[in-house]
Amino acid sequence: MPETPVETGGQRGYLRIATEEAFATTEQIALYRELLEEPGVDPGFQSLMGFYINSTAERPRFIFENLQDLGDRRIAEMDARGIDRQVIGITAPGTHVLDRDRAVALARNANDELAAACSTHPDRFTGMAACAPQDPLQAAAEIDRAVSELGLRAVVYNSHVQGEYLDDQRFWPILEAAEALDVPIYLHPNTPPADMIQPMLRAGLDGAIFGFGVETGMHALRIITSGALDRFPRLQIILGHMGEALPFWLYRLDYMHQATVKSGRYEAMRPLRRGAVSEYLRENFIITNSGVAWPDAIDFTQRVMGVERVMYAMDFPYQCPVEEVEELDRMDMPLDAKRAFFQTNAERVFGLAQPVDGGRA
Repeated sequence: MPETPVETGGQRGYLRIATEEAFATTEQIALYRELLEEPGVDPGFQSLMGFYINSTAERPRFIFENLQDLGDRRIAEMDARGIDRQVIGITAPGTHVLDRDRAVALARNANDELAAACSTHPDRFTGMAACAPQDPLQAAAEIDRAVSELGLRAVVYNSHVQGEYLDDQRFWPILEAAEALDVPIYLHPNTPPADMIQPMLRAGLDGAIFGFGVETGMHALRIITSGALDRFPRLQIILGHMGEALPFWLYRLDYMHQATVKSGRYEAMRPLRRGAVSEYLRENFIITNSGVAWPDAIDFTQRVMGVERVMYAMDFPYQCPVEEVEELDRMDMPLDAKRAFFQTNAERVFGLAQPVDGGRA
């Protein structure tokens, strides 16, 4: 824990709402331990959770222990870093590596546990709902329960489900439910699937250093180019880690998408109702800086996406040095833009100004 806490409570003119913060349930960790013992375990899952569950090194121990706390320890860690509120979702890969029955049970139980913690600490925690995409209709029903009955404010979706993506129309009941409930989907990274991961794995690049962003950025592009957002035009999707680099690719994405559609090279690449990829990114996506405490990248993304579409995230407990908070406090940015980044964009996106279920957030 940092030796000198950073002040909370808006002394700088804004609250700090961290919007991509992780937790894990005891049940989840037990299921992961079982899965790691099964033959033919997914190599990405083995690389990610096999490391965090079994390593005795200081950093993975800190992460593993803090993932499983939704009480006083987490709040103390928030206070030490100057974080006024966390928006919390089940850690990757969530339910996505499990069979249908275990995934359904885990999603429901995790949502109940998270909602209880949010009810106990309504001024500090806001929850994102898990679901089990292995059964899309049941997942849509669980999202409805978690939002309408439990007061959770978003859906966390840990990218691919054993190599399958949200551009497949069988998953569209999940998109439909989120749009109908007016809650965003946080498209969170997963390790690349088995047919993508090997070159990265051999070089040690499969995780947060590179593989997460490549895989999740591709997922977001698949959603856009599939036409899903023409079917669900009001849906809002949150992308962390500076938009998994997509804002920096916008010029080339627009140019090559148009050229590819015009050439008829791929059956899957069809014209989009709004034309350019960038139109969808700017209208249907919100970017967080999780893991990227880099003022230049934040400034660029605000200029490309709009100040109202970029918000703060810490990525607790995976990446949470207090120095990053202090660096972002020092950003050369007008106070109203900084307040939007740290506070008011998150309040708008997650509906924090309107209490749900007796004030649960």
